[in-house]
Amino acid sequence: MKSIQKNITKSIVVLSLGAVLFSCNKRLDKIQQSSKLSYLPTSVAENINTKHTDSGRLTSTLISPKMINYSNRTFPYYQFPDGIDLTLYDEKNQPSFVVANSAVVYNKTDLIDLRGNVVLTTATNDTLFTDQLYYDQKKEWLFTDFPVKFRTKDYLTNGNGFDANQDFTNAQVLEVTGRIYIEE
Repeated sequence: MKSIQKNITKSIVVLSLGAVLFSCNKRLDKIQQSSKLSYLPTSVAENINTKHTDSGRLTSTLISPKMINYSNRTFPYYQFPDGIDLTLYDEKNQPSFVVANSAVVYNKTDLIDLRGNVVLTTATNDTLFTDQLYYDQKKEWLFTDFPVKFRTKDYLTNGNGFDANQDFTNAQVLEVTGRIYIEE
């Protein structure tokens, strides 16, 4: 009789332990699945055309063949791995154009990080060439500390860094390394 009772007790213990392990295993699977999902994008869009406005005024238009949405991250962002065309409009609605091989838009900071063969052309045909450029959408400000070439109607200026407001009335090459006067 005692041996039957011992066997029943052992069976109950083994079954209980198995149930606990099985339920923990399911929870672990759920946790692993949810953490995998947090690394995946929320969505992927193709052939996008977005517009940014401030107080009812169009300030920029962004066109790209592909956008990957990572808004599910702690620091959310949108990635444009196949390049972008960005048009910035100043207070007089004059456009400046920016093209880049790739870009990342950070939601919390309203920064656009443009990378690879970045070319910015203003409404007055001033042109900036660099490999990296930030655009602060809130402050409507462009800046970089990468090497740049900045061509105006009179000069071609090389330097390490650039700073400008959106309409380029306050544009400057930082750490100038060379300047060539252009004769017409």
